[in-house]
Formats: sequence, C-alpha cells, structure tokens
Amino acid sequence: MDRDSVVTTIAKGALTVTVDSFGAQVTSIKREGIEYLWQGDGTWWKGQSPVLFPIVGRLRDDYCETSRGPAPMKRHGVARISPFAIDEAVEDKVQLTLVSNDDTRALYPFDFKLTMTYTVLDGERLEQRFRVENTGDVDLPFVLGGHPAFNVPLNPATGEVFEDYELRFAKPWSASSPILVATGLWNWQSMMEVVRESDTVPLTRHLFDSDTLCFTDVPDSIVSLVGTKSGLGVEVSFDGFPYLGVWSYERKAPFVALEPWTGCATSTDEDESLEGKRGMTFLAPGDVFERAFTIRPF
Repeated sequence: MDRDSVVTTIAKGALTVTVDSFGAQVTSIKREGIEYLWQGDGTWWKGQSPVLFPIVGRLRDDYCETSRGPAPMKRHGVARISPFAIDEAVEDKVQLTLVSNDDTRALYPFDFKLTMTYTVLDGERLEQRFRVENTGDVDLPFVLGGHPAFNVPLNPATGEVFEDYELRFAKPWSASSPILVATGLWNWQSMMEVVRESDTVPLTRHLFDSDTLCFTDVPDSIVSLVGTKSGLGVEVSFDGFPYLGVWSYERKAPFVALEPWTGCATSTDEDESLEGKRGMTFLAPGDVFERAFTIRPF
C-alpha cells in the first residue's frame, strides 16, 4: 500500500498532538514540553500508536475464514497499514477516513468506512474516536482498539527508571491475565494473577515475561501509568471497551502501551472463523458503531 502521508498538528491549552494520515496514527503527545508518546525505535518497536481494525492482536497463522471468504490479515489488521484521507483539520481536531478498497478487501473481504477523529478536549485530554459504518450488504464482523505506547520514564531528567512506575486503578480489585503463548494466541485456560485486592501494580520487567497482559472488568474503565518519584503520568479512560491490554517488551524497552480493545487476539480454543471470536461486533448493513477513549497526560 502507498506509504505517502501527511502529518497534522492539533493543539489547545498545554496539549499538542500530531497525527500521521498513514494509519491515522498519533505520533506525538506533548504537554508543557514533555513528550509522553513513545517515538518509535526499531531496537524494540517501530510503532507508536497504531489503530487496530478489524482485528486486535494475531490470528492463528495470520489467517482466518469469514462468511465472505478468506482473510489473510497480519497482526492488528488493515487500518494500521492503510493511508487515510484527511476530511477536516482545525486547530484542536483532525478527522481522517479509510474507505474499503481493493487493497483492504484482499485482506478483509468486507465493505466499510472507518473514520478516526482526534480532538484535544479542554486543553487537557486527547479523545480518540472510532466510527465504523457498514457500507456493504452483509453483517460486518470486527473488533477495534487503540495501542498508544508511553515513554517510561516520561522525563529522564528526573532520574526515574522503569521500576519507579506503577499502574493505578480507580479502586482495589483482583485480576488475572490469560497467558499469551509463543504463537501470539491467548490461552484463557492458563491464567496469571496480576493484582489481588489492590489499586496498584508496580512495574517490573518480569510482569511482561509472557508479553502482553489482558484485563477485563477494569474498575470504572480507567487506568493510569504514574511515576512514583516525579508524579508524571498518563490516564486512559475507556468506557465501552471491555478489554485492556498492557504491553512492554521484557528486554528493557523504555515504554508501556495501554490499549483499550473491544475484542482480543485469537484464543487457543478458537477455530479459524472470524465470526466466532471473542468480543466480535456484528454491524448490520447501513448501521454505524462508535467508541472513544481519552488520554490525559499530567
């Protein structure tokens, strides 16, 4: 697919955000001169904040079957590897659209219109809004999600290290994560306890020994990543997204991704049917589906 792109900057108050039209990916979130978003480095991961659609994570062998035929999609689907058109760009908002075409249908044989809108709210929060329209004549099966990765530490000048950060939740709770096996599939029969009657999870490298954590029923659908020494952090609020992924490489990668999802990667107990996967949304012809989450750096 064509890699041509246009980068748009939006801002309000103390918050400045840039968005790349290729993949409709956020490439910078700055507050008062501090860069909160991971800037991409092939040593660990070249991405920054890809849009996940119509799958999250991996399919078994990067392949699945659908009611419309085969769908040979790689990790996270087609949006992140597609150029979007810029519909509107004003001081504090940019809207971008991807319409299904021959390239997307070769991987995902359905017709759709995906609109991504980024808005700086109150000069404090970035809203990332997904709007999916079924432009075809059959039900549209999909999941979607965000994948913003944040610098850890947020400001190296503070002297903080990775282990000086923690995840904070709205209230004490207990949660376990399924194990992500080597093939990139979730094993929901093998669970790892991550938090027990607490509202915090200290970051350690071993927390990510099996790659990604996957939470459901997160209290109030809010999570924060906070530096215990500097007080710097970021809050992600994701009402309407049943799953939260938390990811970093265990080998000293200086970032953590906080990922709201409506569904998740293929599970070891699932077959090759896209329609049979956890969290799948089925959108009738002509219907529209919207979800949004916000990012508040502080």
